Amino acid sequence: MYEMTKKLRVADDVKERVPQAVIAGLWERLKAMRQEKILIDDTIAIMFSDDYEDDKIFFMTLQKAGSFAKEYDLAYDGPKDFLGKGTIVIIKDRPRTIQMSLSDANKNAEQPKA
Repeated sequence: MYEMTKKLRVADDVKERVPQAVIAGLWERLKAMRQEKILIDDTIAIMFSDDYEDDKIFFMTLQKAGSFAKEYDLAYDGPKDFLGKGTIVIIKDRPRTIQMSLSDANKNAEQPKA
């Protein structure tokens, strides 16, 4: 599971909302989680905290429908305007790729109401 030799794909919606340095940090965290042997599900949700410091941000990973959660910090001193918007990034392990996309909840919230 989560063989890091697979193609890593980032959906355009993630690229538009989350800075590239943060995306790179999430991939590094995934690699570390694999080495720590704490990847237990083929889908991981990443929720960003609204709190941050000048040189770091905070996020939580959720696996198994939230029954396994762990908090992390990420060294980052760039713009923080993407925080505080309820962004949830989903990482899915597929047969030939590992995909990073926005959650359906974020996508549905952005749909114009009829």
